Amino acid sequence: MSWRKEERRAERGYHHGNLKEALLQAALGLIAEKGAAGFTFADAARMAGVSAAAPYRHFRDREELLSSIAQRGFEQFEARLTAAWDDGRPDTVTAFERVGRAYLAFARNEPAFYNAMFESGLPVDANPALQAASERAFNIIRAAAERLAALAPPGTPRPPAMMMALHIWSMAHGVASLFSRGDAARRKLPMSPDELLEAEVLIYLRGLGFPTDRRQPPPVPPEASSGSGVPPGGPWGKPK
Repeated sequence: MSWRKEERRAERGYHHGNLKEALLQAALGLIAEKGAAGFTFADAARMAGVSAAAPYRHFRDREELLSSIAQRGFEQFEARLTAAWDDGRPDTVTAFERVGRAYLAFARNEPAFYNAMFESGLPVDANPALQAASERAFNIIRAAAERLAALAPPGTPRPPAMMMALHIWSMAHGVASLFSRGDAARRKLPMSPDELLEAEVLIYLRGLGFPTDRRQPPPVPPEASSGSGVPPGGPWGKPK
């Protein structure tokens, strides 16, 4: 009977190796081709070479499969941003620029993960593991923003680090979505996406009153060199 053939096919699919990983990879391929909203649970099963019933052994539904992909994406994203930040070495601004480049590189090189993470419409707060992974990734940007905020020169109000993190994240996401993803409809630029983001952040910091010429740091008041938290050589100087 046909149902027995289907059952045998499902069993072969289930034992063909790591079914869960095969489904994740199949879904990633479909997202890369059609976007996060462009495939069904059955499509993922078909791509993995198993029956339509087999995925239910590992995932409750398509949303849970997509959440697992987004969580894995955020975990990889966090690792890339952490490596780029490198605890602010050799200086805050250089490290922060690396974070921006790493953000755009992830969006460019991992478009399927990026789509699942930011464009799938998943209710992140409904999945504690996914929410925790996304918060850990965002916290790298927030940590960098806190260091940047601490570099506010004497006499300049220090902006809230969370506000800066959200503003800079918005800039990075905008550049990534519009220009750094390799989409066929993207607009040609006279500069690279990395250069565009760097210019945006430079203008943003200048608007907050931060000095932006690292070649000629502003003079440091005597009180700044005696414990005010401003590094020797000015707020943009590299520590010795």
